[in-house]
Amino acid sequence: MYVAVKGGERAIDAAHEWLAEERRGDASVPELSLAQIREQMSLAVNRVMAEGSLYDPDLAALAIKQARGDLIEAIFLIRAYRTTLPRIGHSRAVDTGAMRCDRRISATFKDAPGGQVLGPTFDYTHRLLDFKLAAEAGTPSAREADPLAPEVPRITEFLNKDGLIQDEVRSEDTPPDMTRQPMEYPANRALRLQALTRGDEGFVLGMAYSTQRGYGRNHPFVGELRIGAVEVEMEIPELGFDICIGEVVLTECETVNQFAGSKTEPPQFTRGYGLVFGQTERKAIAMALVDRALRWEELGEENVGAPAQDEEFVLAHSDNIQATGFLEHIKLPHYVDFQSELELVRKMRKGALDAMKEAAE
Repeated sequence: MYVAVKGGERAIDAAHEWLAEERRGDASVPELSLAQIREQMSLAVNRVMAEGSLYDPDLAALAIKQARGDLIEAIFLIRAYRTTLPRIGHSRAVDTGAMRCDRRISATFKDAPGGQVLGPTFDYTHRLLDFKLAAEAGTPSAREADPLAPEVPRITEFLNKDGLIQDEVRSEDTPPDMTRQPMEYPANRALRLQALTRGDEGFVLGMAYSTQRGYGRNHPFVGELRIGAVEVEMEIPELGFDICIGEVVLTECETVNQFAGSKTEPPQFTRGYGLVFGQTERKAIAMALVDRALRWEELGEENVGAPAQDEEFVLAHSDNIQATGFLEHIKLPHYVDFQSELELVRKMRKGALDAMKEAAE
């Protein structure tokens, strides 16, 4: 037994060394710096921060480098590090209405009050490989940043003035924190939104896509999609007032869905909502669609049995770290388990063959 343990330790140490060599790659190629990852792979950094529940671009860049570009592994590293951090208090809910938008679009109103700002987006590119990026070019001259747009009103508020969209009632209650207490079903909307924010982008996207294909009768418009910086404020008891402790970049999406009404609600538009760290608009839109699908009960709608309407199915399977851990544990040693099953199958097989032989005689 002692020899087996020592042999395993040597193998693991060797695997770690080999991993470090593979991570570095060809030593003749310059090593990636954290600044390069942070600045030039910002969408990957944003995803790691969002699903890792920790807003720190430098740490997200470090995790991506350490994980050799495996974003789920990087998210795992960030979450593990997050558990070591002290909790010193709670910030106020951010005011996304005061967001200084770099990008702000609406699919419902062409002449949106405050204007539409396309911002940095792939939406209008041709999806053709740009081989100029493969050329070894010098550092381009820095473009002067356009001034951020002033605060702009929410698109949905204009519908709300006419009573055409369901009103969102603001709650002063502190929402439950799923990072500090286990998920419970049924979950309220605040808890569902937390889970979707941390959820795997691909899974949430698949659930959202299913609703558009008829599995949940979800046919939304993007009422507004905005990306920009918001201030984070925290109450300091000794001072007696709130202070700004920093800024974060967020993506917010509100979808508008037609609603024919129910026994409890009149015909109107209803909302889906998504809010994610960084520029993560695909995730924010998908989150808004799934959020709306999960609201069927509170709106008095019929549950048609769509996967996206099943709260426990969606929330229990959206977390990529839990899914990865459960999936990848099966490649670890299961020698004893397999030997017991092997012995069982042998006995079952022998019994079946003996019965077949007796029947043949």
